[in-house]
Amino acid sequence: MKYILFFLIIVSPYLFSQDGTSIEKLDSIRFYSKQSEDATPKNNYKEALYYTQKAINFSKNNGSVIDEAIQNYKLGRIYYDVKKYEDAIKSFNTSISLFSKQKRSPIYASAYYHLGLCYMKKKYIPRAKISFDQAQSLYDSLKISKNNNLLKFQRGLIYKLEGKFDLASTIFNTIIVKSENIDILDTTKAASLYQIGTIEMIQGRNNLALSYFNKSLILNDKNKNLDQKSNILLALSRVYDKMLDEKSAYNYLKQHTNLKESISISDNEKLGVDDYENFKETERLKVVSKLNKEKQQQEKTAKFIKLINILAIALIIILSLLSIVLYKNNIIRTRSNLLLEEKNKELTKAKEKVEKASNARSDFLSTVSHELRTPLNAINGIAYLLLQENPKKSQRQYLESLKFSGEYLTTFINDILEINKIESNKIELENISFNLKELLKNIKNSLIEVAVVNNNKFTIELDSRIPEKLIGDPTKLSQIFLNLINNSLKFTANGQVDVTARLIELKDHNATVYFEVKDTGIGIKKEKLETVFDSFSQGSVEINRKFGGTGLGLTIVKKLVNLLGGRIKVESVIKEGSTFLFQLQFGVDTNELVVEKIKKYDESVLKNKRILIVEDNKINQLVSRKILESKGVICEIIDNGEDAIETVRNSNFDMVLMDVHLPGINGTIATKEIRTFDSKTPIIALTAISLNENKEDLLSFGMNDVITKPFVPDEFYAIVTKFL
Repeated sequence: MKYILFFLIIVSPYLFSQDGTSIEKLDSIRFYSKQSEDATPKNNYKEALYYTQKAINFSKNNGSVIDEAIQNYKLGRIYYDVKKYEDAIKSFNTSISLFSKQKRSPIYASAYYHLGLCYMKKKYIPRAKISFDQAQSLYDSLKISKNNNLLKFQRGLIYKLEGKFDLASTIFNTIIVKSENIDILDTTKAASLYQIGTIEMIQGRNNLALSYFNKSLILNDKNKNLDQKSNILLALSRVYDKMLDEKSAYNYLKQHTNLKESISISDNEKLGVDDYENFKETERLKVVSKLNKEKQQQEKTAKFIKLINILAIALIIILSLLSIVLYKNNIIRTRSNLLLEEKNKELTKAKEKVEKASNARSDFLSTVSHELRTPLNAINGIAYLLLQENPKKSQRQYLESLKFSGEYLTTFINDILEINKIESNKIELENISFNLKELLKNIKNSLIEVAVVNNNKFTIELDSRIPEKLIGDPTKLSQIFLNLINNSLKFTANGQVDVTARLIELKDHNATVYFEVKDTGIGIKKEKLETVFDSFSQGSVEINRKFGGTGLGLTIVKKLVNLLGGRIKVESVIKEGSTFLFQLQFGVDTNELVVEKIKKYDESVLKNKRILIVEDNKINQLVSRKILESKGVICEIIDNGEDAIETVRNSNFDMVLMDVHLPGINGTIATKEIRTFDSKTPIIALTAISLNENKEDLLSFGMNDVITKPFVPDEFYAIVTKFL
């Protein structure tokens, strides 16, 4: 029976503390996808991107690979529509990577096809060719033929770009002829006619080119493809210009310019960029410049005919030189504008990357805080309760180690969440009395299993001259040793890890102690010794894969040693081991009396008080109830916000302990509703969120104070009695 209870204690946090609350289940992929699809026809691409990214995140959190692949494909389509081709390429590649682990599907093939389109836009012809081949292979395996002509068309474009005009024309003609009998989109046929026209124009067959362009324009009137129509109008203008029909050339050029302006406005609206006026002015100047050049040329010709003399020739030369200067100035100005635009794009991308990194960091810290604090509260609370029940001496040793490890892990999580404070030297240091021998003994007990796993011998050598009671920050010192020793045990197998503490100097009630953590592990390369304390730094990719870890441990160690007034060094030889050494100064506690810690609360205040516990996690219900009932409190438990409101409305309680994350309405909304009819009953938030970031928000809903899980029992009692 004891083993069954122990098993339930261990697994209960995972059985009853899951992310899948009833509210979160409502946030489905279908909902986000629908929001994105509704935003796209309205050209609200910013909203479409937002909801598609939400769908991707939801898919990741729920482990749905196929949904994540589909949503990345949709994200790529949105980026493609707004002409963000680099971002589209990344999204399609992510989608393809995820699809490769699933059963073949039409969307998988479409992802390759659209990836090829992006590469075509970026002029990455070899990559485009590979992508189209992959798409064709998938369509063939799925026996889907409706997209064959689209792929043929792209293959024809590639041949054209490679200068293989005969092969390109053959493909385009095949599409045109086939469309007479089979229902093919007019856009594909019109595009094929246009491409053949461009090939004929390149080869100097202007009349044939003109015929193909006119046919393409007629078909375009049916499909209403504005980009395609713009290209056809420009091509017609160029053909007529080559045929010396200036009036027709100018007419089609004007139509092309007007249409291009309209398309540009639409694109800018999609992207939310107000560059329309600049674009319009640039296009107008180009047209005016061309007309002016033509006019000047005509004037030059007329003057040359009328004045066949040296003066006319000299005037023409001067005008020509002036035109060249103006032309060069225009080129310089255009290049400058392009350079500025490119720099602006780079700055925008850099800003987006910083924002994404900041959001990712915030999300990560928030998730780590909640997911680790909830089970830690159960571990610490149960350890405390078991210690209160006078366990056997052998059991007490294990419970003390469990309690020590839990409390350390809590402190460690808080340090990670407040890493910015550490870096800005704003973290507060403790200055309390502690026993160094007991501290190292507890650390050894908590890490002994790690040593056994790798068959390592783990010893601690403590100088007998070191005073029994030192004054300093035992929590930070524990964190330093746990990181260093854990690293040594992890990177050592069938070897030895030795921890040494030696007194250097004892003077004026101050003790300087030298510490050394030495192992016989894999060692560190010489070129890596200078960067071993950098964030996320490890010896190599192979070491990271084999041994795991984040690469933050030694960074935190160095910062903490510096905060405590010391400096840490490392010595290492490959395959022989590593030694980390540092020395710190502590105060010496000369008070021989064992002073019991004064409690900050009066236990009698808790006797027979009625407290409502609103908590959905079963193991945390048990911990909170047992801790309160041990002091004579009468408890009632509710596991959701709606019932909590009605219970407080219909009963009298001396206090309400309210969890924030609840099924149904959350704790803050429940508190706000209670305050509409009860403004006196104290309501204390009992939650696993970050206190520094959220306390003011919680108090604004009507809560009196906040207790952060995992909590220290004495501090818990102190806050509770304060409001009773």
